[in-house]
Amino acid sequence: MMRRTLENRNAQTKQLQTAVSNVEKHFGELCQIFAAYVRKTARLRDKADLLVNEINAYAATETPHLKLGLMNFADEFAKLQDYRQAEVERLEAKVVEPLKAYGTIVKMKRDDLKATFTARNREAKQLTQLERTRQRNPSDRHVINFEEFSVKRRNIRNLYSLC
Repeated sequence: MMRRTLENRNAQTKQLQTAVSNVEKHFGELCQIFAAYVRKTARLRDKADLLVNEINAYAATETPHLKLGLMNFADEFAKLQDYRQAEVERLEAKVVEPLKAYGTIVKMKRDDLKATFTARNREAKQLTQLERTRQRNPSDRHVINFEEFSVKRRNIRNLYSLC
């Protein structure tokens, strides 16, 4: 019975470790790719701003009708870049920052898993020692009861230390 619950916990711990590793790998990649996308979008916005300035400079040298058309075009193009700026700010705030936060969450979960593995290994060692005691002295109920009590007490103490 005790062995089966230990195996169940082992399976759950391994499953959690796999999930944490999976999140760590993929969310890190997502964060890097989104950050690169935001940087490239910001660079594109900067280049478009330069283009608007150049169109305005060219419009200043042309005839009044062409000047008006170029200035209107530059103004509309600048408005598009304002939308691009809003996109950059939204992506930073709503996508990149939350993905960055997962880095610390994953590290905390990895530390929790490490503590769980340590407690599990300690418990397995104690159970092995208890089995050895049972095999060495099957008739000495006092020692066996004391060992069982010690194992249960340590397990409870380990549970409280993980919380």
